[in-house]
Amino acid sequence: MGIETVRTTESDEAAGRRREQRGWYFYDWACSVYSTSVLTVFLGPYLTSVAKKAADADGYVHPLGVPVRAGSFFAYSVSLSVIAAVVVMPLVGAAADRTGRKKPLLGAAAYVGAAATTAMFFLGGDRYLLGGALLIVANAAQSVAMMLYNSYLPQIAPPEERDAVSSRGWAFGYAAGSLVLVVNLVLYLAHDSFGLSESTAVRICLASAGLWWGGFTLIPLLRLRDRPATVREEASAPGLRQLAATVRDMRRHPLTLSFLLAYLVYNDGIQTVISQASVYGSEELGLGQSTLIGAVLLVQLLAVAGALGMGRLARTYGAKRTILGSLAAWTLTLGAGYFLPAGAPVGFFLLAAAIGLVLGGSQALSRSLFSHLVPPGKEAEYFSAYEMSDRGMSWLGPLLFGITYQLTGSYRDAIVSLVAFFVIGFLLLARVPVRRAIGDAGNPVPERI
Repeated sequence: MGIETVRTTESDEAAGRRREQRGWYFYDWACSVYSTSVLTVFLGPYLTSVAKKAADADGYVHPLGVPVRAGSFFAYSVSLSVIAAVVVMPLVGAAADRTGRKKPLLGAAAYVGAAATTAMFFLGGDRYLLGGALLIVANAAQSVAMMLYNSYLPQIAPPEERDAVSSRGWAFGYAAGSLVLVVNLVLYLAHDSFGLSESTAVRICLASAGLWWGGFTLIPLLRLRDRPATVREEASAPGLRQLAATVRDMRRHPLTLSFLLAYLVYNDGIQTVISQASVYGSEELGLGQSTLIGAVLLVQLLAVAGALGMGRLARTYGAKRTILGSLAAWTLTLGAGYFLPAGAPVGFFLLAAAIGLVLGGSQALSRSLFSHLVPPGKEAEYFSAYEMSDRGMSWLGPLLFGITYQLTGSYRDAIVSLVAFFVIGFLLLARVPVRRAIGDAGNPVPERI
């Protein structure tokens, strides 16, 4: 009787865990459409065109009186969104750990971001300042929500399941991005048939991503559950002071901090490529919007297979080795991108295919590997630092990209400058003894990592 009771309890716990995992996947399904349709495809070229309409004769806009080349405005806006996120994320992460109330905070951040994205429908004419403001709010909210979402991973998946669960989450996200992007492509290419201008079609695509984000966020909010707080509740410090406190706490786990440093470097490069690839394709290579959408759709489709495939590779070779292999592939891909001829969509599609195969896996395995390095009870606080460079929220990469373009006037020089992030990140990650780092964090060490 006792054994049967234990088995029943274990079965019920496993069923509850699987239910939470399925709900968790659906937040990636909800928010990845923003990353794909808004940040990667439509907003960069569209906001750049809006800024150019507002530019002076020398090609500069002047937000708050500061001269900014119109072609750099989008990249600078992404960087400013990270500054906002840096202030807010550690504060929210610490509050989530101390109160145990992650779910309402996740919902609040998600719906702020979804509302800002939906409001992009009103981004017309020369309203580049409105576009920049909405981008900053949406990106910062996305960063906060993703930090809370990621922090659930150690709680809903035991160590031996995390690579697979993390990879499935990314695959769900890329599948949603592909689905919505197909609809966007039809609307954009056939906008005349629907009686819409090109600008109106783009604004509908932007707003629909916000509606999708808000609608599907209901599923994880219904299925995820809060856990009792495991750390002492106290007043949180202001954002930057809380970040400093989190970093000081990480110094007690120097190997975790070493991995995070490596991740922040190489993922800065990944996210900058994602956010600036459409600008590079349209402005430097002279490719049309339909070509860019098709290339991003190819990335999304192959990223599903890439995320799942690299998850399987990690079972054989370990997550660290698999990530290192992906960084080498990123370096080679960017080098090839520098030499792409203008007006040649075939080369851009080949580049997109290479990116798709390594994109999802490198991100999914990084997330699951970091989850092993987080001390129990510090999930949201530590993932706030992790999230600072995730999902297009890095700031050094866009800043370097924008400055390089501003100084040289060449998007080729701007894109190839990002190679440094992958090389340095590779070297830093290779030096981290992950098995010892997991043990030092107080977590069980998986058989293969």
